[in-house]
Amino acid sequence: MRSSYAEEDVVLLLKDITGLVQPQPTEEREKLIQSGRHYSEMLPIEYVPTDKYMKVYKEALHRYAKPVADAIGILSEKIMADRGENVVLVSLARAGIPTGILIKRYIRFRFHHNIPHYSISIIRGRGIDDNAMKYLLGKYEPQQLLFVDGWIGKGAILNELKKDIRSYAQVSSEIAVIADPANVTELCGTHDDILIPSSCLNSTVSGLISRTFLREDIIGEKDFHGAVYYGELRESDLSYEYIESIEKEFSLSPRKTGGRTEGYGMDEVKKIADTFGIDDINYVKPGIGETTRVLLRRVPWKILIDERYQDDQELGHIVRLAQEKQVPIAYYPLVHYKCCGIIQRMSDV
Repeated sequence: MRSSYAEEDVVLLLKDITGLVQPQPTEEREKLIQSGRHYSEMLPIEYVPTDKYMKVYKEALHRYAKPVADAIGILSEKIMADRGENVVLVSLARAGIPTGILIKRYIRFRFHHNIPHYSISIIRGRGIDDNAMKYLLGKYEPQQLLFVDGWIGKGAILNELKKDIRSYAQVSSEIAVIADPANVTELCGTHDDILIPSSCLNSTVSGLISRTFLREDIIGEKDFHGAVYYGELRESDLSYEYIESIEKEFSLSPRKTGGRTEGYGMDEVKKIADTFGIDDINYVKPGIGETTRVLLRRVPWKILIDERYQDDQELGHIVRLAQEKQVPIAYYPLVHYKCCGIIQRMSDV
């Protein structure tokens, strides 16, 4: 699989399907998804950021590089204490890849170990890539594998992982993330809903690869799940600018771990769904990362921003995207999250 990442940073266990799938407009995809077509059988047209949005992204990267670097440090220390130097990072493509690279680089910086890092696909409703798992288990002991993602919204992918990993003896379904506002894993850098700048963009901060793809006419029985390489976006690629901006802030000094809000994010999601008359909680996408994804890749109905963060610069890119796409913002009391995206039900359009 081609990408703009160096192999020393990550080995992508994906099939290159560049040129085999025609991306579809957001509204067309949304209608198909809501009528029963699985999202993994289609690819979105990549959002091309406006100059104003890119300005907000650059400001976010400058402002939040240090908090993210501190969270990476805390998480990496936990990983080494829990797993030791024989750990093998397995990031979930694609949001987990930058996180996996940063953990790998922090462990090299702090502990002088060069640990392996692979990336594989997991798809909600379709499961983890079995061929990729068999490849990894042919090379490593099951206890060595540690899954990595960027953040946890309400925990849907973690639930998918727990279900799928039962098929692989002695492989842990534990997941390491930078931020876990949903309170479902201890292996995190923070339980705060912090801005992870890589969530603000798509392929141009993720090695120029698409989200993962699974359709039987293109992905054969012995293939890895697929992804597209966007070589035409080379001039706009910020993947290593992002990695290096965070890496520059790595520190060996003690860091505050921050507090933890009581309760679980999923309970709050159910309450939001009930308040707004939403019968499918998959339409409710809580947290900064998930809200950004709704605005970039789905058809949003409404954005909720916690009243305490009404003018917070951390949510500047959310406000900018909502304005560009003419999506209403409501200020609403949230507990675990700073914002939440709600997807438009296309039957109501």
